[in-house]
Amino acid sequence: MRALLLREQKPVEEGPLSFSELPLPEPEAGQILLRVLACGVCHTDLHIAEGDLPLRKSPVILGHQVVGEVVEVGPGVFRFKKGQRVGLFWLAWACGECSFCRRGLENLCPKAQFTGYTVDGGFAEYTRAFADFAFPLPEDLPPEEEAPLLCAGIVGFRALKLSGAKKGEILGLYGFGASAHLVIQAARFLGIHVFVFTRSSAHQNQARELGAEWVGSPKDRPPEPLDAAIIFAPAGWILPEALASTRPAGTVVLAGIHMTPIPEMPYRLLWEERILRSVANATRADGEEFLKLAREARIRPKVQLFPWEEANEALLRLKRGEVQGAAVLRIS
Repeated sequence: MRALLLREQKPVEEGPLSFSELPLPEPEAGQILLRVLACGVCHTDLHIAEGDLPLRKSPVILGHQVVGEVVEVGPGVFRFKKGQRVGLFWLAWACGECSFCRRGLENLCPKAQFTGYTVDGGFAEYTRAFADFAFPLPEDLPPEEEAPLLCAGIVGFRALKLSGAKKGEILGLYGFGASAHLVIQAARFLGIHVFVFTRSSAHQNQARELGAEWVGSPKDRPPEPLDAAIIFAPAGWILPEALASTRPAGTVVLAGIHMTPIPEMPYRLLWEERILRSVANATRADGEEFLKLAREARIRPKVQLFPWEEANEALLRLKRGEVQGAAVLRIS
């Protein structure tokens, strides 16, 4: 099979991904083999490629928003059959036995494996996965529209849940990329008012089109205090701005896997019982809940499609903030 390999971490301007011919993987017990149809390009892929996150497997095939078709099933797999469409997300496997897994926090499992990071992902013609960590997907949508739901959507939805924002309250979204443009659709469906903070005029216009009731830059103060905020942009300097715009006892959620250093800030920004928390990965329960909601709310991602030969270009456009919505590679 053909696959895009990351062998060395370097700036995406230097084209870190290159094609290779690899043996077709065989599914082992509990695994399935997928023919990849489409795979989303995530900021996490960018962070891995450029070295913001340490390389855990080398070489590695990136891509963890994978939509594929089952072509083989390994021993003991009864959930899926050949020809069925399935999706993979960031969490590739968890032990199911540790204290975190037993508490429903498999996203924090110390033995967890991650798609496109510790195990090979979807920037390839075929990929292998654990059947218990795959989601059945409907076939009435183009695969490139389903791919962003599998990370941008699922992790964004976990951030929305952890924010505690309720119907009638005001939620602030800082940064308006792939996750935020899906979260705003979920939040609006749930009756939550959304304010969006982004410097990009194109992203500001998109936020208004998707129902944002106020739009400004991250340093602007909104017309009313936020009940909760989610920071999607990986920029540490935004955190004090978000806290300053959030009411007492409000929650600020850091939704990214990587963030630049957070500057020193006065205690008064956290005082009055404001809550600060991060999001780490997501669980299968998050995925099942979000995919059901996405169906009910008719959440549709705005997709910028790239042939997979242009994967380096997609990462570069993502880095420059030039992608409207979600970047997706068409594989097959």
